Amino acid sequence: MVRVMSRIAVVPGSFDPITRGHLDVIERAAGIFDEIHVLVVHNPGKTALLPIAQRVTLIQEAIAEAKLPDSILVTSWSVGLLVDYCTDVGATVLVKGIRSEVDVAYETPMAIVNRDLAGIETVFLLPSPEHAHVSSSLVRQVAALGGDVAPYVPPVVARFLQAPRDEER
Repeated sequence: MVRVMSRIAVVPGSFDPITRGHLDVIERAAGIFDEIHVLVVHNPGKTALLPIAQRVTLIQEAIAEAKLPDSILVTSWSVGLLVDYCTDVGATVLVKGIRSEVDVAYETPMAIVNRDLAGIETVFLLPSPEHAHVSSSLVRQVAALGGDVAPYVPPVVARFLQAPRDEER
């Protein structure tokens, strides 16, 4: 009997909020791996706009709206190391979106430590060029100042971020 192993990858991030670039990386990762876990993690270095549960819901809705594969699971992790989550679910790969050399410099030490700690490899994916300049923090700034974020985020996120302004009018 031949045992076929499933290739499970984790796409971690704060996703505060999820952007079109994030969705692009998730979709392409789903084409490479059998199962994708989109993992919303708490970043203590950032002040969050949205609670983690809201981010999970928006990601799930964005994935459904984009008709991405059913092999994508969205969840959150707030206790312990990222590699602990990977080990718990049988993932051997982390997938990170890289927009620039700044991201490479930031992600490389973490990739090395994750490999040292648990043998978890990191795969870097470049976003499509039209999304390479977009970050969640940029989206938060534009939204806070009343700008249109629709070109940068999935439609469900744009509607969500627009709703409070519509109610104030």
